[in-house]
Amino acid sequence: MSTKDFVEKDYYKVLGVPKDATEAEIKKAYRKLAREFHPDANKGDASAEERFKEISEANDVIGDPKRRKEYDEARALFGNGGFRPGPGGGGGSFNFDLGDLFGGTQQGGPAGGFGGGLGDVFGGLFNRGAAGGPGTRAQPRRGQDVESEVTLSFTEAVDGATVPLRMSSQAPCKACSGTGDKNGTPRVCPTCVGTGQVSRGSGGGFSLTDPCADCKGRGLIAETPCDVCKGSGRARSSRTMQVRIPAGVSNGQRIRLRGKGAPGERGGPAGDLYVVVHVDPHPVFGRKDDNLTVTVPVTFAEAALGAEIKVPTLNGPSVTLKLPPGTPGGRTMRARGKGAVRKDGTRGDLLVTVEVTVPAELSDKAREALEMYREATESEDPRSALFESAKGA
Repeated sequence: MSTKDFVEKDYYKVLGVPKDATEAEIKKAYRKLAREFHPDANKGDASAEERFKEISEANDVIGDPKRRKEYDEARALFGNGGFRPGPGGGGGSFNFDLGDLFGGTQQGGPAGGFGGGLGDVFGGLFNRGAAGGPGTRAQPRRGQDVESEVTLSFTEAVDGATVPLRMSSQAPCKACSGTGDKNGTPRVCPTCVGTGQVSRGSGGGFSLTDPCADCKGRGLIAETPCDVCKGSGRARSSRTMQVRIPAGVSNGQRIRLRGKGAPGERGGPAGDLYVVVHVDPHPVFGRKDDNLTVTVPVTFAEAALGAEIKVPTLNGPSVTLKLPPGTPGGRTMRARGKGAVRKDGTRGDLLVTVEVTVPAELSDKAREALEMYREATESEDPRSALFESAKGA
């Protein structure tokens, strides 16, 4: 997500909510749309997958109170991509080219984030922080967002798990301590006087700031560039961290861990870590939202006469269910509280589907009993209603 997207996209429209929607209304709209357009429910549908990404992006912004406030303020200032001067600002409205206004992603800045970007732009608009001005300094930069994947067993997804995660991201170069200089003695960029930014006039008393082209926005120039980072002060770094995956995650879910991404520069905050979860199937149990599912075979006698049957649960003792007489195959019963963990800590249910089994071989005694049963019920035709309905159609 670029800063330009941050200003231009109408995330309220994406989620179908008004601009004064409550947090609860936004969450409800997101959940409804996410279920409808989730890739698991729309296999091979590229448009649904793209719509799901738009919905997730919108929720990441206006579903977060702090980001929503920044978003609303930016939209109020720029409108639909155009800067609108206040009263007494000369009358009329005029548009800036957002491509020029926001420029490209600064080196070492967030990939897909907007931390620090809007502050730099607003400062330049009103002649604050012009290069070489009194008290100027290079701005802190937010670290990059990092995305990773993890595969869990079915049980780990239901109960939650702490897993090791190896990540690679941009971090201060260890060889030069982030200075970019082999000797650790970079000099202040003479063009931007160490601010990492240069100002340019745009007429009407306004000025815009851009990353300094000479130092690439760092504010420093390496006299002897580091062999590892080539003078950038940033290098690829790998680290392993223990990540707690909450209970009840589903296959394909994307989890956001704040501040666990790449470290920032000059005191800037770290980026976020996004973890895409993959869940291995279970040989016995399935999953339906917060409920677990299981198919249990029963004999014809148990289904016809009724019985008490034992049913396995996931990582717990079995439960006993009462099978009413005359239970047909395919009927589903419910064992409450034996399902997956919900976000509030409660559990869903275990949905037990009955499957009447037919033996491949019969003992002589069983065959004799079934022959007697057939003779006792030969006057009953279970297909009579079928034929009557076919005639009346």
